[in-house]
Amino acid sequence: MIKKILLALLLAIPLSASDSLFKPTYSFLDTSLNYLAWSEATKNRIDNRKNNFYYLELEGGAGFDWGETYFFFDIENPNKAWDNAPPNDIRVVFKPIIDIKILDSNFEVHIQDYFLDSKVFYVNNLVTGFAYKYTTKNFWIRPFLGTHYQNSNGYTGFNGYMTGWTFNYNFNISTQKFALAQWHEFEFARDKKHYQNIDGTPNGDGRSYGTNGAISAWWLPIESITAGVQYRYADYKLGEATYQDGIILTVKYNF
Repeated sequence: MIKKILLALLLAIPLSASDSLFKPTYSFLDTSLNYLAWSEATKNRIDNRKNNFYYLELEGGAGFDWGETYFFFDIENPNKAWDNAPPNDIRVVFKPIIDIKILDSNFEVHIQDYFLDSKVFYVNNLVTGFAYKYTTKNFWIRPFLGTHYQNSNGYTGFNGYMTGWTFNYNFNISTQKFALAQWHEFEFARDKKHYQNIDGTPNGDGRSYGTNGAISAWWLPIESITAGVQYRYADYKLGEATYQDGIILTVKYNF
């Protein structure tokens, strides 16, 4: 019951609504402790402008006859102060996603938003477009394509397009449950004002296109616990005109 109430509040699903429209076919909710360690090569390339950090995450989602919803909410550097200079400051991140089926097909209207806020920087990346979900017994993948609108204290306006995919593959080894997953985003046709200064030097992401994502492996030893390792990567993204990568260690509690 607690899980249903939390999902209803966080995903704005009214509990009193009709079953045919609002009763989920599946749902999940978890909270996790995560540690991101950037590679030494990354730190050297960006002059240590990024540090390793912990973050707390609340994550959930649900499926319905009309589509699916998903979100995560992160608190990065929860042990730091809001007034600290970056990268030693506390930051909050929120990412909701909604996919609405188009008629009785696997095509969907896809909407996702990424919002990060700190004392000195904020960014809001809204992507609206279309997706297609392919599903088999233990595997699903959802490629998408959409327009990208950015609102930040460095740039506001239409900033090209984003395409990418998310997939998940579940499998067993003996009696143990495992999963492989990936999210991948590719931005292109960015506004030149966003990535290049007037004199031609790189600004922000520094190029008209870039990638962002993570590939992960998960172990579910018991129903309430998930442990995982993620390879986090970004190229001409996250405000840096270079490749960045690192490892995320995660322990989740599943409600």
